[in-house]
Amino acid sequence: MILISEDVWGTPFEALEGSFPILREDNLWNDSALLKEKIKSATALVIRNRTQVTAELIAAAPTLKVIARAGVGLDNIDIKAADAAGIVVVAGLGANAVSVAELTLGLSLALLRNIPLHDKATRDGKWQRTPGRELSGLTWGLLGCGATGLATARLLQGFGCKVLGYDPFIKPEDPRLAPLNIEMKSFEEVLEGSDVVSIHMPSTSKTNGSINASTIALMRSHAVLINVGRGEIINEADLILALNEKRIAGAALDVRSQEPPTAGEMETMINLILTPHIAGITHESQLRITEILASNISLLLSGKEATHAVGTLKVSNR
Repeated sequence: MILISEDVWGTPFEALEGSFPILREDNLWNDSALLKEKIKSATALVIRNRTQVTAELIAAAPTLKVIARAGVGLDNIDIKAADAAGIVVVAGLGANAVSVAELTLGLSLALLRNIPLHDKATRDGKWQRTPGRELSGLTWGLLGCGATGLATARLLQGFGCKVLGYDPFIKPEDPRLAPLNIEMKSFEEVLEGSDVVSIHMPSTSKTNGSINASTIALMRSHAVLINVGRGEIINEADLILALNEKRIAGAALDVRSQEPPTAGEMETMINLILTPHIAGITHESQLRITEILASNISLLLSGKEATHAVGTLKVSNR
């Protein structure tokens, strides 16, 4: 039985349903006891980012062969425990990179042209034709040069932007960088030298809280900050203070440290754009992702090798 614990669906899963029984419960992630009960008879588990696949949950799933993650972040899966149990973890890495990159650029344009401020003023009956700024020719800093960071750099070529990049796992001689004119720098140098900074990093012990009062202080006062990575990377209290004191010009957050967040001061700020973790969610990306997941589930449940494994295993040994 294929167990889907979040809102993951599409035509590829409809086709898969003809060969394997599927139990779809979109809110199962929110009931850990019921999830642990239902997973006992599952051979595959399909999740997004809310289901916490811990070692304890894996231990409760004696027949599980595959965990399929619809998205790019893997911090909610204990991959080591899955590997040890003989379970293959698959994910559609890169399948939503263009979607994330397009929203990243859209948010930057909205910030630079003060669209939220102009929208509100116009709705209030005002006609304030104050100038914004062009993206063309600015310096853009990428914190994280994986699939979404590289896709963002690719789109930036049309704007003639200088691109600075930071990623401790990518060497400056990586052949993917030169065609995109990415100049690799230190974390601090990217913050100091960029007009727009976008975050594409995962949540780790090293990245969490790395955007804080001291690192924001390195940024230019006219710079804008965009987070399409993970909410934990930014100290939100420090960001609020920096925006209120105009230490940076604006910010856009597609991810939050708590999701969904509790409404507070951020929701009242006009120089801050908030979106509900939608960067990677488009009709096109979801089709690509569900095609990858459905194909890999079918392969693995038929005893074949996965094409998009992210752990050490490509074939389940269960």
